[in-house]
Amino acid sequence: MTSRYAEVHKNPQGPGDARPTAQQIIDDEGLKGQLADRYMLITGASSGIGVESAKALFATGATLYLTGRNLDKTKKALGELASSPRVHILELDLESLSSVRACAAELLSKTKTLNVFIANAGVMATPEGRTKDGFETQFGTNYLSQFLLFLLIRPALLEGAAVTGSDSRIILLSSIAHRYSEVDFENINLDGAYDKWKAYGQSKTALLWAANEIDRRYASKGLRAFSVQPGGIQTGLLQHLSEEEKAGLASDPTLGPQFKSPPQGAATSVWGAVSRSLEGIGGKYLEDVQIAKPYDASEGQWAPGYFPHAYSPAKEKLLWDMSLKILGIEE
Repeated sequence: MTSRYAEVHKNPQGPGDARPTAQQIIDDEGLKGQLADRYMLITGASSGIGVESAKALFATGATLYLTGRNLDKTKKALGELASSPRVHILELDLESLSSVRACAAELLSKTKTLNVFIANAGVMATPEGRTKDGFETQFGTNYLSQFLLFLLIRPALLEGAAVTGSDSRIILLSSIAHRYSEVDFENINLDGAYDKWKAYGQSKTALLWAANEIDRRYASKGLRAFSVQPGGIQTGLLQHLSEEEKAGLASDPTLGPQFKSPPQGAATSVWGAVSRSLEGIGGKYLEDVQIAKPYDASEGQWAPGYFPHAYSPAKEKLLWDMSLKILGIEE
């Protein structure tokens, strides 16, 4: 399925070109002020596309729950939004499972219904390290904590669907980097085999698989899930790259023009969260404000599309079961 935005993505001209912004998605969908009865959670709303997603979705009239590791930084990044009675800022450190549990408890003390969850926060290409619970930094931060957060707020998402009569939606931010690595079930922490890009790729494949499995398990209960490749965006996510690495990415004749501004980078997440064109659909990898197609190697290294392992029902179930075991959660 192609979207109304497919054509404009065929010849990108760099950040700020004709590709849509998150706010344009809201305008095109006619949703300004139309979702006053909806409740939305966005992680990582202290910078980059998390802030832009929040700004666009705020325009719908929805009540927003926005997380950040540093509350002062988050409030500063959100500007005027932070003082709105429709915006609730929650502390969340994704390197700590106890912080995830505390955040979920605080959220559920404020609302019993959720309609949208965008798992936006993440880190990329970090030096080898461990979270406070002993997991490889990127797997633990990008995937495992967000998966635990989903499990804890799942009742509110199901209730949101029941109350409104329309599907709740989950957006898990994956990446083109899912193509770098599947999940290494035998060595999840990559002990003795750490590579920053393999670790990042593993975490992004895990998010893609989790979205597929969530959708498979909960679609019949009114909960749909998508994974999103937001595109290349110059944000704080690049902080662990050397200047040489950053310059190399930006100067690549194929990749350079594909880079997006933060408002454009948030467009696919917002489209996935609210577009009417996706009603009744789920378990899809979204890219460039459309449902992605398979990757075609003949189109070059940076061409859009997903690798064959992106849809792997057996491995998706294996990851689900392993994650529950790691987290000590029984279903």
